[in-house]
Formats: sequence, structure tokens, C-alpha cells
Amino acid sequence: MRQSVAQAIRGALLERDPRAKTMAARRIARDWRLGRLDFAFDLEMPDVPGRPDAPELLPPNRMPKRGKGGSQRGRIALWHSIAHIEFVAIDLALDMAGRFGAEMSEAFVGDFLSVAADEAMHFALIDRHLRSLGSHYGALPAHHGLWEAAYDTRHDVAARLAVVPMVLEARALDVTPATLERVRAAGDERGAAILKRILDDEIRHVRFGANHFAAVAERLNAERDSLWKLLVSRHFRGAIRPPFNDSARLAAGLSRDLYHGVA
Repeated sequence: MRQSVAQAIRGALLERDPRAKTMAARRIARDWRLGRLDFAFDLEMPDVPGRPDAPELLPPNRMPKRGKGGSQRGRIALWHSIAHIEFVAIDLALDMAGRFGAEMSEAFVGDFLSVAADEAMHFALIDRHLRSLGSHYGALPAHHGLWEAAYDTRHDVAARLAVVPMVLEARALDVTPATLERVRAAGDERGAAILKRILDDEIRHVRFGANHFAAVAERLNAERDSLWKLLVSRHFRGAIRPPFNDSARLAAGLSRDLYHGVA
């Protein structure tokens, strides 16, 4: 009897070891693509995914300062924070596919499993880069707020799509180019290449979210932009502020009129 996609995803979500989780995410995406997993949702997703013993997770307001950007300490802190974002992003994509796949479609599952595989690859590249700097993922504290958006929208696929891909991941489109230029100016060409790969992939990830959100809005007979603004006001705790990378957002399916209306 073949394994269900829900069983595979739940196992990866509960995995605590970072390397094992990255390998599991990439394996599930490959097995799904090759037709080795059944489109069946016979298990619920955990409300909290597995986490390694380190890093220590702190509230954002208790996070230590990174230090000066040009210092070795500052560079390590920057890459560690990016590593943590990408690590949690693996779980965000897996949970999206496993929690909402039954009510959506096989295409939805395939899209977000491919996102999980991308995030796993990003994490592996960054952790390798951290090690080349004399550090590793878990060496510094990280903030625990990233999973809150997933937990708060666990009962509503429209809200999850509105907040995670279309707000949180879209924000990466805005901030990554400036980070990339700072890294390149510091002479870190390998780091710049990693960030360029992440930026290119994130455009596709946000587009997946925008496209599936539009499909949900149509199914609900709701106007897409109005529904998005309503759900963001209800479920997103932060503020959506400029500057915006309008060209990258447009490539990802987010019109300027959509997000400027809530900034």
C-alpha cells in the first residue's frame, strides 16, 4: 500500500533535525512529482512542527542586536537570521500542502511541495555558507514569530494564502535586493549568488500564492482585492510598509493597487 501525501508531509513536519527535515522535504516533492504518493489526507497536520534544540527561540523584542554589518559577527548574524527564515519556510510550505490540499487540488499540493523543496535547498545553501564563516544554524538565537501566521490561519486557506505568500513572502521581494547589494559590496560573491537564487525563487512562490488565492476568491464569489485586504486586516499583526519592489511584485502577480491600498 502506497503512503499518502498527508502521511509523508506530517512526518517531515514533525522531524526535528534540520538536515533530516530538508532531505525529507526534497524527497516528498520528488515522490509526489513521480506519482509515488496517494492524494489522500488521512492524518491531520500538527499545530506545531518539530524544532531542533537550537537555536533558542525568542520574542522579536528580545533578539540581540546583530552588530555592525561589515564585521564578521554582523555577517554571521545576518546569515543566521536568513537561515532561520528559510528553515521555517520549509514548514510553512509543507503545512500549506498538507493542511489544505484536500479542499484545494492536486496542483495546489504540487505547487507548495515544490516550494518546500526550494526552501529546503535555500536552507542547505545558507547553512553551508554559515559554516564557511565559522558558524552554523543554531549557534545564535532566532525569533519565534514566524510560525504564528501559520497557526493563526490554520482553519482558513484564504487567510493563509493572503498572509503567508502574499504578505510575508512578498516582503522578501522588497528587502532581498538591498541585502544582496550589501553582501556583494562586502565582497561576498557566493552569498550574493545565494540571495539572487532565493529572490528568483520567491517570485515564483508568491505567484503560486496569488494564483491560488484568486481561485479561492472566485470559488467564494468574492472580489479578490477586497477579500485580500479584509483577511490581511483581520489576520496580519504587523504593518505593510514601503518601500516596495513593484517590478518583482508585479512579476509575482501582485498589482500595485492591491498592496498600496493597505500601506
